[in-house]
Formats: sequence, structure tokens, C-alpha cells
Amino acid sequence: MNNETKLSPLSERVADSANPPNGMGFRTDVQGWDRRTLERFQLERLNRLLERVLRENAFYRSRYQCNSMQLSSLDGLKQLPLMTKADMISDADSGIALHHSYAPEAYRRYHRTSGTRGRPMVILDTDEDWAWWVATWQYVLDACEITASDRVLMAFSFGPFIGFWSAHDACLYRRCMVIPSGGMSTAARIDLIHASQPTVIFSTPSYAIHLGQEAESRGKSLRHSSVRCVFVAGEPGGSVPSVRSAIESLFGASVMDHAGATEIGPWGFSSASGDALHVIESEFLAEYVPVQPSSRMQAPEHLPTASGETDLLELVLTSLGRTGAPVIRYRTGDMVHPDFREVAGESNFVRLRGGVVGRVDDMLVVRGVNVFPSSIESIVREFPEVGEYRLIVQKSGALDELKLEVEDRQHSPDRIAEKLLLMLQLRIEVVDLPEGSLPRSEGKSRRVLDRR
Repeated sequence: MNNETKLSPLSERVADSANPPNGMGFRTDVQGWDRRTLERFQLERLNRLLERVLRENAFYRSRYQCNSMQLSSLDGLKQLPLMTKADMISDADSGIALHHSYAPEAYRRYHRTSGTRGRPMVILDTDEDWAWWVATWQYVLDACEITASDRVLMAFSFGPFIGFWSAHDACLYRRCMVIPSGGMSTAARIDLIHASQPTVIFSTPSYAIHLGQEAESRGKSLRHSSVRCVFVAGEPGGSVPSVRSAIESLFGASVMDHAGATEIGPWGFSSASGDALHVIESEFLAEYVPVQPSSRMQAPEHLPTASGETDLLELVLTSLGRTGAPVIRYRTGDMVHPDFREVAGESNFVRLRGGVVGRVDDMLVVRGVNVFPSSIESIVREFPEVGEYRLIVQKSGALDELKLEVEDRQHSPDRIAEKLLLMLQLRIEVVDLPEGSLPRSEGKSRRVLDRR
């Protein structure tokens, strides 16, 4: 695996990743490069990463059984094993992931994964790596057209989960006014929005809908407030048309989707059309592997194609600028549909149509049909009278059955069941519950209850 290659001077014309220019965009010219030029740049970044990681990181030296490696092409990356969260989990009480390069005292940031799929894992960042986070976020803020004149309200609790911590610092770097709202109730946040006049709100998609609906019910609608953009992340939904439409209606504002993870970094932002996510390919190498031996699946309702089918692949990412906790060929678990066609007026970075369609570990197979929770949500959000919902998976004899619980102000669950049957070809029991009976969360929602 020691394929030596001489690095071209291309990277010498580009600013260092830890020093974004003037805080107003991080190498925006890269988004206009043709794919061949971009891949040359990615190869240079990858080889610099491998050189440093194999010098400083015992985990990867052991994993790759070598002390140095230079690749002659991006195809050489396929020589290296894929990586999962299980490879990084530590048995130590600290929970610090195994793939860190240095001793804990070298780090300045402490965050934990959300723990929605198993034991939380601690990820640390050095000052240099946190500067990379902030720099990479500049792409995302550019896509949202956030400037120093914006007031940004962070509608999340400031705990150890990465949440919007990096966005908070990236907005401060851009000299925005940042308004924290950690520890506040939804009612208090609504009052704060009216009082502080933010132009942008950062939230999860589900909490944004709850926030808007709660404001409506209290006679304090946000439809004509100062908010021009609702920036959503943390769970799928921001690229689903019905979810976007629900948020846009409640706030009278545009919606910007974003994707990232504690282990990986802030890797994606909405396309100009809003129906896809761009991978920030200057900072992340994206690969795509089959979800199962045959990756031909029924397309989710919000990802239509002419044939009714699409190739759904699992997104694999390599973070090119993070050396204190590097991830190389990391299986994200996110199912995506990559599209490399150039679209006029948009970034040349690869588009993931429909954003993150779902997660490999969330996909349900019910009576031989693949069902994605995001598909259920896309249908539910077509009914603005529905507040919260929950999907229950249970056994009926030898078969898996789905039950959908909804808080429906119209108290007419049959119309929702008919729509689900029409779109998914599945009979799903829909049960109407009293308003306020289902749990809410400002973080990642847990709307699937598996009782099998």
C-alpha cells in the first residue's frame, strides 16, 4: 500500500483549512471546479492526511499495518478497510473513542454522540480541528446567505451532544449576533423570538414544526416575524418537500437543510432548489456502498423517479481536515442517492437527491416492503392539522405490523391511513390521540417505537 506519488502544486494556490479568509466564505471558488480538478485537490488533501495520521496516530498504524502511505489515485482508497462506529467504541469508563491521535490533555473540545443508537461515544477536538469545523461551516453559512447583519437564535440545549455548538462558533466567527436559548421552554423561546427579532433560527426539523405550531396555538404566530430562514439539522426532513413546506408555512420563511455528525464534521448543505444536499467535497471524500446485496429498493415517496425505483446507497465519508480524531472511510449509516450532474446556478459539489433518505439501521421491512420512517413523515406532514406523531412496530403472529399514532386536530385518522395506503401500498392502522399526549424533543426525535 506504499504507492508513492508526487504532489502537484495545486494546493499551494488554496488557503490552509484552519484559516478561512475573512470569515466570509471558505474557498468558495472550489465549488466551481470541474470534477477532475476537484479530485486532484482531494488526492493531495488525502495524502497529506495519511502522512500525518500514520505519523501521529497509533490506532491507524495498527489498523493499516504500516507507518506511511501515499496513494497515486483516489481509487487507492479502496485498499483500506471501511470503518464503523463499532471500530471506535472504547470499553474504558471515559467513553473516549479509540481513534484519537493524542493524549486527552492535547484537546480543547469535548462532545458526545447522541446515543440514539447505542452507547454515547466521546469525541474530542484540538484547537486546530475546531478551527477546521468553523472553517468548513463557512460553506454552509454562505449557502444560507448569513452575514454579519444577521441575528441567529440557537433553539437547542447546550449539552455535550454536538448539536449546533460548531454552528454557534461559526456564526460568531462571521460576526453575527448569536442568541442562545438553552434551558428555555418552548413558550419562553417563542417570547424570546418576538423580543430579540432573530433573522435565522437553528433547530431540528421536528422541533421547528413544534415551535411554530405552539406559537400558533398561543396566538403568537411566527408567520410574520423577523425570521427569514429556518436552518434545520440533526435528523432527516429538511430536504423532504412536505416537511419543508410545513416549516415554511409556520414561519413564513425559507428552509435550509444541513447534515453533519460528531464523529465526522459538518459535511453537507442544501442545494439551491432545496431538494438535495451537497457534500462539501473540498473537506470530505464521499464514497457510496450498497445498502444490501441488491440495492434496488422502492423509492421513498419524497424521492420520485420515472421508474418508481432508485439506487439507494450508504454514504461513506473521509474527513480530510481533522487530524486529532480522524475518520477514514467511515460508514455513516445514511442512505442517499448521489447525482453528479451539474445544475446551473448550483454548486458543482455532488448532490444527494432528497438529502438523507433514511438510515440503514432505521429501515423497516414490513410484509416484504421496505419502509423508511422519513417516507412516513413526508406523508404525515402533508396534513397540517397533525401536530406530533409516533410510529409503532409490533408483531402480529409471524408478521410485522405498523401502527401510527397521531395528534390530529381534525380527528379524522382514516384520511391519513388512506394516503399511506395509496403512497406506500401498505395498510397502516392510524390512531388519533389527544393533543399533547406524545413526547416532544428539541433534539433528535425518537418517533419509532419498536416492540418486536
